[in-house]
Amino acid sequence: MRPVRRTARGEATRARILRAAVDLMTVKGVAATTLDDVRAASSTSKSQLYHHYPDKDALVQDVIEFQAEEVLTTQAEQLRRLNSIRGLERWRDAIVQRSALRNGAYGCRLGSLASELSDQNERARSALAGHFETWQGLITDGLRRMRDAGKLRPEADPERLAIGLMGALQGGYLLAQTEHDVKPMRIAVDMAIDHIRGFQP
Repeated sequence: MRPVRRTARGEATRARILRAAVDLMTVKGVAATTLDDVRAASSTSKSQLYHHYPDKDALVQDVIEFQAEEVLTTQAEQLRRLNSIRGLERWRDAIVQRSALRNGAYGCRLGSLASELSDQNERARSALAGHFETWQGLITDGLRRMRDAGKLRPEADPERLAIGLMGALQGGYLLAQTEHDVKPMRIAVDMAIDHIRGFQP
């Protein structure tokens, strides 16, 4: 099959539709967002909307990819040079501060999608699992650099520690969302970092 070729105007329309869908699904949730909502919010006609997105599932997949690209780009910038406990603390500060701007509302951009879609949409679950694996891999790589540099003892397991840290982070997002306060998020992540600190020589 030939790849679909779009004009600059068509690309702009598609981007406007996707941006509207991202905003609506972040605030209202995926289930509560209809294609008519997206059409109205993006100021597009039905023919334009269905030309780019024949059904809601196609739109949801692009929303996942959009959110993942933004989240993982930011995380890669913060984690690709991670090589110390202080680096973990700076990463924690950045991620907690970003959540604090919304008083914890809406949770994690990927975690919220995973919570809503993983048991209902296998294609979405698989895509989100891959993105979380990438995110966790960035943490694992940083912890491995710390161990290889002698900043963690040889018995430290970077993969297990990364899973624990990711679990604390996602649980922290949920608590911050329900309380509209990032304090429990910071505590959860701090406890995971304290556990990693316990592997220092």
